Amino acid sequence: MRIFGVVAAVALLGAMALGAEEFYVYTYDSFVSWGPAAEIEEAFEAAHPGVDLIWIAPGGAAETLSRMIAEIEAGGTDADVFLGISDADLVRASPYLEPYEPGHVPNIAHVPREFLEIEPKGVALPFEQGYVAFVYDAEALPDELVPRNFADLLRCELKGKIIVQDPRTSSTGRAFLLWTIWRFGERGWIDFWRAFLRNVLVVTKGWSEAYDMFLAGEAPLVLSFTTDTAYSWIAHGSLRYRVTLFDGEAYRFVDWMGIVRGTPHRDLAHSFMDLVISKGIQERIPTTQWMFPVSEIAELPEEFAKYAVIPEVPAWLPPAEVGEHLEDWISTWQELLISG
Repeated sequence: MRIFGVVAAVALLGAMALGAEEFYVYTYDSFVSWGPAAEIEEAFEAAHPGVDLIWIAPGGAAETLSRMIAEIEAGGTDADVFLGISDADLVRASPYLEPYEPGHVPNIAHVPREFLEIEPKGVALPFEQGYVAFVYDAEALPDELVPRNFADLLRCELKGKIIVQDPRTSSTGRAFLLWTIWRFGERGWIDFWRAFLRNVLVVTKGWSEAYDMFLAGEAPLVLSFTTDTAYSWIAHGSLRYRVTLFDGEAYRFVDWMGIVRGTPHRDLAHSFMDLVISKGIQERIPTTQWMFPVSEIAELPEEFAKYAVIPEVPAWLPPAEVGEHLEDWISTWQELLISG
């Protein structure tokens, strides 16, 4: 991210020198380093001569959202669009977003209504979906130690072999916390985490750090997504990195974007969101983001469709319920982490 920060600064200086109109998109780091950000930027700037799209991606999605909220509450933000709001953060984010005009986003016609009904206020649009689950290195973890349910995660043989993300700063980490609450209930999840943390090697700030450690062989189990076997095959030509479902479960994960309250660039914001859910960009989501597109007309690459896993039992808590309790859940989780 140091390199990206320099690139962003150089782009900003260039834009100032040329008198370009600056359009800021706040997002998460892996969208810029792994995702289709460069293609989106190229297409967007080609469609809007004289506009310079600038990505701001200081960390994970939850961390970047916290930064934008802090900027707004301190008096203002450069952000025109925020891209990367998880279901869990919809309630937290929505006061800082403006309703979009569906008529200015023609590609919304290809987004299933079931997604749009999740966010009835009309302040956020989905752009990708997936499922959070554990992924293991088949060359480093014996088959008999591969966890097949939550109880298996507590086995003493897995001590120091698991990498997860912090729910305070990471959307994937937050999704796993919600999954355990969905699975064990209001009290049971606390008992699970108290035991589970003893087996965790590290709790990382975001997904990128966690997955880099996993790929480097620092631990054979990582919290990630059910598309990772497709990634393993397409990117590495092997099935080394494999998904394990817990009793057929994985946590449903939908990513959203929205127009930031007070932006002077509403027309550009609508155009940007329409581009992100266009067929061309949506078809890049599977092999850059390693997620499923939300557009019904986007076609999946054959090998992605073959190896990406869709759980039989998608776990999910409604955003309204999460918004009501998340602060308390995070606080309790933090106490568990500190107490060891």
